[in-house]
Order: sequence, then C-alpha cells, then structure tokens
Amino acid sequence: MKINEIFRSIQGESTYQGLPCTFIRFTGCNLRCAWCDTAYAYEAGVNWTAHEVLLKVRELGCSLVEITGGEPLLQEEVHELSAGLLEEGYQVLLETNGTRDIGEIDPRVVKIMDIKCPDSKMSEEMRWENLTKLTARDEVKLVISTRRDYEWAKSVITQEGLNGNVVLMSPAFGRLSPQALAGWLLNDELDVRLQPQLHKYFSLP
Repeated sequence: MKINEIFRSIQGESTYQGLPCTFIRFTGCNLRCAWCDTAYAYEAGVNWTAHEVLLKVRELGCSLVEITGGEPLLQEEVHELSAGLLEEGYQVLLETNGTRDIGEIDPRVVKIMDIKCPDSKMSEEMRWENLTKLTARDEVKLVISTRRDYEWAKSVITQEGLNGNVVLMSPAFGRLSPQALAGWLLNDELDVRLQPQLHKYFSLP
C-alpha cells in the first residue's frame, strides 16, 4: 500500500478529539476539495506492507489509530491493515470522503464519513447510499465554509435523518470562523457538535 506518512499527534477532530493518536495517511485522493489541507498526499508516498505499518504503529505506542488520507478506500489493502490493527487490540478510526463504498469496512472500525458541501466543489461526487451503511457508532462530518454550506447541511441532516449518528460541523480553517458557525448553531438550536480542527490551533513540540 502507498503511504504518505505515519505519525503520532493529538487527535484534532471527531468525538475522540484531544486524545493521543497514531495517524496513517494513505496516498491518493479522487477529490480536489476547494479547502483541502492535505494536497501533499495526492501523489507523494512510499510503499509499505501491512506488517511494516503494524511495526511502526507499535513503535509509536498509541492505542488509538486513525487511517486517513487522501482517501484510504482507494487502496484495497486498507482492509488487511484494518484487520491487523484490530487483531492487535487497537481502536481504529477510518476517515473517508464519502465517495467510495463503505460497506466492506470491518464493523469494528469507527467510520468518520464526510458529506461534501457545495462550496467544497465536490458535493456532486457523494455516494449517498453510504448513509444507509453507517452504524450507530459511526460519525458524519460536514466542513462548512459559507452560510450557503450551512443551510445546505441543515437540510441534509433533516432529509437524511442523521440524528442517529454523531454529526460534526467543522468550520473550514481560514474561511469561516468557529464563532460564526457557533452562532448559527445556537440560533437554530441544531443538535450537532461544533468541531474546530484542534490541531490547527497549536504546534506540537
């Protein structure tokens, strides 16, 4: 599998925010979101075997592991890696952009699935049937960069009945302030979790 980077940091998103976490970033993405902050992972990477990745994860020492990208589901080997991590007792999160079939992901893996809003320029690429394959432990993330995105996201949450999952709304860093999004959420009494990207607000030593 082609891996862009493996590193230990503080989890900056999801309900696992703030916890030490090992990140495995897969190379390659089928989208080009307007606000993408990981364009460096589009092509750059090194080939690793699942065994080599597991050795590196052991070395880094975190019990929480996130598989991210890019888009990890573009590489079939992600399922072998997920199984190996689970067998060794790690808690595994997998972040996916919502355009690939999530049905083959091991149900023990916590899926954090994006729904792409209009101002990402990628909302038409969404695979909406994935919403029926989410389990109660999975999470849905919407990155909000404008008021238009926010209004669109509200309608999606209502129409798709997402109240059974944790719904995360993240202000696009540098495009929308957390304060603005917080005000909209409070005014509308929307039952979602405000999710600033914690890792953008500090630098680790």
